[in-house]
Amino acid sequence: MRLPTWLAHHLAALRALLVFTVLLGLAYPLALVAVGRLPGLANRADGSLVRAGGTPVGSALIGQAFTDADGHPVPRYFQSRPSAAGDGYDPTATAASNLGPESVVDTIATDPAQSTPSLLTQVCARSRAVGELDGVDGRRPYCTADGVGAVLAVFRADGLTGRITRVVSVNQAAPATPFLSTYRGVPVVPAEPGVDYVAAGGIVTPIRGDAPAEPAVPADAVTASGSGLDPHISPAYAEIQVARVARERGADPTAIRRLVEQHTSGRSLGFLGEPAVNVLALNLALDERFPAR
Repeated sequence: MRLPTWLAHHLAALRALLVFTVLLGLAYPLALVAVGRLPGLANRADGSLVRAGGTPVGSALIGQAFTDADGHPVPRYFQSRPSAAGDGYDPTATAASNLGPESVVDTIATDPAQSTPSLLTQVCARSRAVGELDGVDGRRPYCTADGVGAVLAVFRADGLTGRITRVVSVNQAAPATPFLSTYRGVPVVPAEPGVDYVAAGGIVTPIRGDAPAEPAVPADAVTASGSGLDPHISPAYAEIQVARVARERGADPTAIRRLVEQHTSGRSLGFLGEPAVNVLALNLALDERFPAR
């Protein structure tokens, strides 16, 4: 007996569904699990977990913060690169800030909790904090001494031309003292919360300042990676932390530098990327070789 065409089509579709369910829903995942159990691959399949005393303390592939309960850096540890993934290094929220080089004006709300710093201010604040923590010059071009973007909104009589009528330091909220007292003879005033000076016609004018062209604090210390999970820092960032870590642990800085070198990986394939230091592995080695006093 020949089945009706519509029923034959439905049965064929059902058979295909069952076959692909078995292949892709059962056989394929189980095959990948089996491959992940092969010698040499098991550690990678488990997330490259790092253990101390048999207890998992992190992953060699995912960064983490070395801070206290209040979020302050623990001085005896090397600090990681900033993260924009969730609350920091969250693999379920891996992401960048999506802020670019044109993000130089903060959103200053009446409620400070609603204020949003620009990328420039984030970089300035991080550089200042790193400078204070590690005893180096934290100044950067286009940053104020108090760690925000040095940006003015300049108002002119005829919009883009004409005499300057008003100047506002857009990232310093009243009653802060502006980083410049005057701009081209016109007094600079602090910003009022809730006012959009760009929409009001102000010309965004970053001020470079007198910071060195090559900041002492390297770029990876003040910017997050694209994933927000980078477990590495640059050798340059590690170097400016050596003196602090050595002091906190009562160790010879030369010995700390040697340990940094041992945990520095070279370029991939000899030419891709840059040398990098795995922060978690380095800090675990510190705890083993130079326990905190």
